[in-house]
Amino acid sequence: MSVSSAALAAASGLGFGLSLIVAIGAQNTFVLRQGISGGHVHAVVAVCAVSDVVLIAAGVAGFGVLVESAPAVLVVARYAGAVFLIGYAVLAVRRAFGAAALRAEAGRAGAALGATVATTLALTWLNPHVYLDAVVLLGSFASTYASPDRWFLGAGAMLASVLWFTALGFGARLLGPLFTRPLAWRVLDSLIAAVLLGLGVGLLCGG
Repeated sequence: MSVSSAALAAASGLGFGLSLIVAIGAQNTFVLRQGISGGHVHAVVAVCAVSDVVLIAAGVAGFGVLVESAPAVLVVARYAGAVFLIGYAVLAVRRAFGAAALRAEAGRAGAALGATVATTLALTWLNPHVYLDAVVLLGSFASTYASPDRWFLGAGAMLASVLWFTALGFGARLLGPLFTRPLAWRVLDSLIAAVLLGLGVGLLCGG
């Protein structure tokens, strides 16, 4: 193993990791909303980043083969995730059109820390796509590298997750002035509801 090959592997992991994680999804929309509202952002970012690190490490270690050989795990995760996403979409609709949306500071009245962490964990670990992306796809990509370099690739992917969630969670506060208006919260929660409902229905339909 040379320094150049390790650096190349890490750069490849960084790019590959970003390509998988930078997308409109349940987890990202939740992190965005928490970042804007200032609701336990440190905890949300930490849970997302640590979860991704664990999943990426599992993929690099070869657990992708195990996931592929046990499709029942993904089936259970698919239906459980669908129910949770649709339920959370309903809550987003209630926020968007309920009385809370009429108050400009409604977005800052966040849930308790425990409930926020539980929601973050559910949005992460009940999503079957996270296993396909972080474990199977990234694991398959890492398997094309020799043993030392594949862990540098994994480290690059882990860094991508940490950077992304940190930027999304703490960078979202820059949108704070926009969300002093109730209409902005209505639009955001409506978009979140649409994304989550689409993902949930997609999972139920076998997507």
